[in-house]
Amino acid sequence: MTNHYKLLPEWATQESVILAWPDKQTDWQPWLEQARGVYLDLIRQLNLASVPVILLVRQTEIDACLGLVPKSANVLIVAADFDDTWLRDYGFLSISNGESVTPIEFTFNGWGDKFDGSKDNGINSTVLQHLCKEAIRKIDLVLEGGAIEIDQAGHLISTALCLQNPKRNGNKSLTDYERDFTSYLGATATTIFQHGHLEGDDTDGHIDTLVRFTPNKGLVVQTAFNNPQDQHYEGLHDLLIECKSAFAQHQIFELPLPHIVNSEGKRLPASYANFLISNKHVLCPVYQQPEDELALETIKKAYSGFKVIGINCLPLVQQFGSLHCITMQVPEGVIKPEILQSVSNGVRIYE
Repeated sequence: MTNHYKLLPEWATQESVILAWPDKQTDWQPWLEQARGVYLDLIRQLNLASVPVILLVRQTEIDACLGLVPKSANVLIVAADFDDTWLRDYGFLSISNGESVTPIEFTFNGWGDKFDGSKDNGINSTVLQHLCKEAIRKIDLVLEGGAIEIDQAGHLISTALCLQNPKRNGNKSLTDYERDFTSYLGATATTIFQHGHLEGDDTDGHIDTLVRFTPNKGLVVQTAFNNPQDQHYEGLHDLLIECKSAFAQHQIFELPLPHIVNSEGKRLPASYANFLISNKHVLCPVYQQPEDELALETIKKAYSGFKVIGINCLPLVQQFGSLHCITMQVPEGVIKPEILQSVSNGVRIYE
């Protein structure tokens, strides 16, 4: 693959967003009703933004799902068997050469063999491929979608902690990763941050919990400026210094960090940076915390001209993830037109 193809930034025009429906066979079982409530709110907000949803549902759960998703919703239900619902990390990515958009997939191995991801790793080839106009290109590299972020100029960012977990790609060097990002994703520059990680984050510091680009040379950074006593303060401050050094011409927007623990007293990785950009909308996680309002106001400043909407993701962070983690956007030109047309007038089951 040549570097004529480039990974599209998240604000490129989208024709769909893919989700995987939570059910009692997933880790959502203790919070199933609450988690489904988040999904239903997310589906509603995406539809209001004129974004149809492709919803992966276990075959045995389709009837129950149909009883909860409004019949008027623009949703395509697709039968699929998966391990979990973190679609961001195993759903296909999309690259473009300016004329066509091609779906690509990497290998997913449960964030460095922490969990069984074998079913998730097969979703692209066994399920999503049938919806795409082009064949999904497979790249021989372990990589999750949440581990990378790119802007319209092709500048890609990631984190060393994630990439250098040897259970992903052995002892692959950061220099070799940079070459791969140029070759496979058309990156014109790569910055790999050495600092930043949230306690309870199984991903080893995915970039989508820490730093996000804006379309107008801005960076949204998850720091803990609101609480210098927070255990994350120093590491996130060091990340902020890295951002200012690597992106001296960018405007920096700092997000406050909430302090949330679960029923066992464990700190949860609640990041306000884990938002989804979709067709001039920014769907932001909020956690029913005092910091929510400031986080939303900061994101509104960062994404001028976008509509910013808060979605209660407190149920999601109980499983150590948030809104961006459960989604994968699909840019225009990937899905077969007849499939998109079929969901323009309400819920449909793909057959």
